[in-house]
Amino acid sequence: MRISTIVASAACCCAFLTLSIPVPAQTMTKALVAEKIRRVEDGVDEFRNYLERRGDTARNAPANTQKTGRTSKRATADPEATKAAAERGKDELDSALDDLNGSTNRLRRKFDGTDKWMETKVQVERVVEDGRKINQVIARGKYGSDAARLWAALRNSINDLARAYNVAPLGA
Repeated sequence: MRISTIVASAACCCAFLTLSIPVPAQTMTKALVAEKIRRVEDGVDEFRNYLERRGDTARNAPANTQKTGRTSKRATADPEATKAAAERGKDELDSALDDLNGSTNRLRRKFDGTDKWMETKVQVERVVEDGRKINQVIARGKYGSDAARLWAALRNSINDLARAYNVAPLGA
């Protein structure tokens, strides 16, 4: 009688533990998550296009100042040092943006090839990590209000995607 009581108690405990462990469920549809991924992809493209346009404007600026004869105090101090610092910042941001673009493309390929979107959580974690790099570069640099606005929109899209996968979002 004691053995049957022990076996019955053990079976009840196992059943209780099995029911109490939460099973990760996909609460969103794949289409909704696909829309969140598309927003991140579009945000990356828009941010890259802005930086390219901004770079083209900056390349044309020295020619315009020579025509007008006006220069800033900063430009007369040490133009080579200023140019070198700007190039380093640009290269760092371009590199971080390339990483984010690559991780977003990997996420899209893996996401499209699976039935269970939660299986792509590792790729989303990579997207968020690459987003952190850009966040740090933007916080350190002086890229202007347009870049800050575009980055804020992209960061919000990345955070929405991260929350869908229960991944820690980017900070502000």
